[in-house]
Amino acid sequence: MSQETAKSLSSTSVDAVVVGAGFGGLRMAYELIQRGLTVKVIEAAADVGGTWYWNSYPGARTDSESWTYAYSFSEELQNTWDWTEKFPTQREVYRYLGHVADLFDVRRHIDFNTRIVAARFDEAQVSWTLTTDTGRRIECTYLVLAVGLLSQPFTPEFDGIEDFAGQWHVTGRWPRDHEVDFAGKRVAVIGTGASGIQAIPLIAQAAEKLTVFQRTPNYVLPARNHSLADLERQGIRAHYDDIWQTARTHPLGYAFDRPRVSGNDVTDSEFDDILERGWEVGGFRFLYETFNDTTIDENVNARVSEFVRHKIRTIVTDPDTAELLCPTAYPIGSKRPPLGHFYYETFNRPNVELVDVSSEPISAITRDGVRVGSSEYPADVIVFATGFDAATGAFDQIDIRGRGGRTLREHWSDGPRTHLGITIDGFPNMFMISGPQSPFGNIPVVIETTVGWIADTVDYARQSGIAALEPTQASVNDWWQVLQDYVNRSLMTRGRHSWFLGANIPGKPQGVLFFFGGVGNYRKRCRAVAENDYAEYLTQLSDSPESWELARK
Repeated sequence: MSQETAKSLSSTSVDAVVVGAGFGGLRMAYELIQRGLTVKVIEAAADVGGTWYWNSYPGARTDSESWTYAYSFSEELQNTWDWTEKFPTQREVYRYLGHVADLFDVRRHIDFNTRIVAARFDEAQVSWTLTTDTGRRIECTYLVLAVGLLSQPFTPEFDGIEDFAGQWHVTGRWPRDHEVDFAGKRVAVIGTGASGIQAIPLIAQAAEKLTVFQRTPNYVLPARNHSLADLERQGIRAHYDDIWQTARTHPLGYAFDRPRVSGNDVTDSEFDDILERGWEVGGFRFLYETFNDTTIDENVNARVSEFVRHKIRTIVTDPDTAELLCPTAYPIGSKRPPLGHFYYETFNRPNVELVDVSSEPISAITRDGVRVGSSEYPADVIVFATGFDAATGAFDQIDIRGRGGRTLREHWSDGPRTHLGITIDGFPNMFMISGPQSPFGNIPVVIETTVGWIADTVDYARQSGIAALEPTQASVNDWWQVLQDYVNRSLMTRGRHSWFLGANIPGKPQGVLFFFGGVGNYRKRCRAVAENDYAEYLTQLSDSPESWELARK
């Protein structure tokens, strides 16, 4: 046997394995290391970054304000990192995560260019055995999956793609070894979700002709991005404690003021003035600092939706194109509203054409372009901005088997079921960061809540002589009902092709993939579980590994 083969078949044993080295994985690894556990991080990419490694397409940037799209656990980190923009680019976020990995010496715990292909819980040994794509085995007590909320790109299987004579790329797996040249070329962008909306304005500036294929129009809010001055950064640092306190209690994890007025309680003139102010401030503040009932009251929502449609008609000069860009089939906020950086203005360019494929979809990719019905649109480059298999897609890439050899795919055949979006019944000592049914909101704030809870739970188990723990089926069912109660109070179920519900993926079981009860409420619920000594969990005690019982009070 060669040394390389022997190495690939070697086995490693650690306390915890963290899968993924993005925002969640880096934070989790650091926390567990600080608490004295031996930790191995497995990362498929060649570097840290997660989503911010793979999504390097033109225009990629955050939709959250930079000073809260960050970690809050370290004053040293806050005081030594300077964000350059309100909404930083992919490259800047990628550099930030690299800086974090270096500052806290996490890289030495990471195996890059490595994928976990299988994870099996060994009931006799009360441990997880992981297998990598090289055949290497890793054993651990605790398995933390930080595989990402939007990390598995979805590309429809278009007929004829293999015959296309040009080059094509997927935004969620953008090439990193070379720049994609759009200069003087005919470019087709398929998809107008957040990725497409970010890429289209920049591609249009270089392309000879840009054809945009739209199935569902979006309510695109103006970002109002700007460079941060030194005085702005000083002010942020001086008030960081208040900023984080606000973000942790805000429903979406943002440091926003909470609106206290209903859209039904103001005059028509006041209604328009409030929305105009929100539109000029930009970003998600337009939705979440204006009225407190936009996403739950049909009348208010209809008026806000029409306000945005009026803006689109005002910005886009061609009336027919403007109407195609106006969403009418679903309420604003029932899908994640992307932020735009001169998105609507792009359709005023003479080299940009919008093609509606809502009623007559793309029939094929041909040798020379894209066919819709009897029409063919020539293209030298095709960009698939067709979104992600959200929440569950990355889990489907790993053969995960819990107690009794039951696979996670089987367990979730009718849609995911979790407790708090962190744990799953039948899968002991397995935790998820940004897993399905965790809160929808500003991800770093959600992540730090989840990481703290997982680390505290591991501490609790180790100190209590608990070899393994998992939620009861009853607690999972209760969490499912909580999810239903919150989503049914809102207009979320009316989102057209929404990845909130898995409706963007053909054949995917549809259901609620996120907790819409607010980040602040979620933090309280997580805290209550711990304060109640995990009464909703089954435990396997170290001194009686053959039996499971409810956690001891």
